[in-house]
Amino acid sequence: MSLLDVDGISIHFGGVQALGGVSLEVHRGEIVGLIGPNGAGKTTFFNCVTGVLKPDSGSIRFDGHDLLPLPTHARAHLGISRTFQNLQLFGGMTVLENLMVAMDAFSHRGMLADAFRLPTARFEERRAQEHAWAILHFLGLKDRAGALAADLAVGHQRRLELGRALMSRPRLLLLDEPAAGLDNKETADLAGLLLRIRERFAVTMLLVDHDMALVMRVCDNIYVLDFGELLTSGTPSSVRQDPEVIRAYLGEGVA
Repeated sequence: MSLLDVDGISIHFGGVQALGGVSLEVHRGEIVGLIGPNGAGKTTFFNCVTGVLKPDSGSIRFDGHDLLPLPTHARAHLGISRTFQNLQLFGGMTVLENLMVAMDAFSHRGMLADAFRLPTARFEERRAQEHAWAILHFLGLKDRAGALAADLAVGHQRRLELGRALMSRPRLLLLDEPAAGLDNKETADLAGLLLRIRERFAVTMLLVDHDMALVMRVCDNIYVLDFGELLTSGTPSSVRQDPEVIRAYLGEGVA
């Protein structure tokens, strides 16, 4: 049984079709790629899964749960987390604080417990700090815990956003162009990191990125969108050799 099962979702903005009957499956433990030219509908697809947008038709199920009636925060509580193409860090906060903020929505303490520093609040804060330090150590950011997020290099900011997404202990991680702004070495390092994250945290991933070296290296299966419709899907080797994919997206040189 798939962890994420998207069946025939369509959405229009006025007279423009953003997605037209797109279906996709992600099984537990997989890293699945979603690729296509700019404007193909990849980010719209992510927004439908996370609840930012509601499709006009179709269904989205996560671990057997119907996601369409659920708001964004309820989907997060089910175990869906996301990173963004444009970094969404709190630049004026430290690296550690950026991770701690991510735990607030999942904390069992309330406003009164925080205000009066009740034992529940202190326990939850210690638990969040321990989890944050463990993630910083894993990501190689422990020595930058006190630095402002805005002062980090882009590569480290990308790692920090990954770490913030991992704070909620997700089962499905949606990655929206995590290699954006990275050089070749940083992208290669990111590929290794994503594979280690899958192994260490047992996280399933759906990855959108234009860097084909990254996608081809880490993904078990790839779906290709073109003008909001599914062009093809398959293993990296089969997608790379598909004539329609070469024509619409990859180009002869990449293939």
